[in-house]
Amino acid sequence: MSIIPEEEMKSYGSVNLAPMVDFLFLVVAVFATLAVTRSALFDNDVELVKISKQDNSTSLASQNEQYIINLSIDDKGRYKWITEFNEYWVEGIQGIQHELERQQNLGLLPKEKEKTKVLMHIDRQSQWEPIAQLIFAIREVGFEIHPVYDFEEESTL
Repeated sequence: MSIIPEEEMKSYGSVNLAPMVDFLFLVVAVFATLAVTRSALFDNDVELVKISKQDNSTSLASQNEQYIINLSIDDKGRYKWITEFNEYWVEGIQGIQHELERQQNLGLLPKEKEKTKVLMHIDRQSQWEPIAQLIFAIREVGFEIHPVYDFEEESTL
């Protein structure tokens, strides 16, 4: 018979869970901080679309649609209006300004001029004076013009 009972002499196989709970709390705190920082740094440029309940026949896609006009300048300084189906020569700067205004008045171009993009295709041999005149003429009537240089490599035979 011993003075200390055997039950108290037995070592219990237990694990202290307090440090593990502290560690899990720190891990959760780090991931929460990362999530908040990421949303503050990267997700602040989100722009939502505002849809109104107006009964318009135009869809959202047609409201954001941009109209493109293709103009060309050849090596002799002549202007050509290029459409999907046809190409025709336009007489001078005033002819282009008149055609833009005519198409806008007919409803072929939107009333908001910023929705219309005018692309100016420049011939390799074109002079700079007709190019500059066209740029200033298009801006004068309120449209935005974008010069485009079509680079096509010549094949040597």
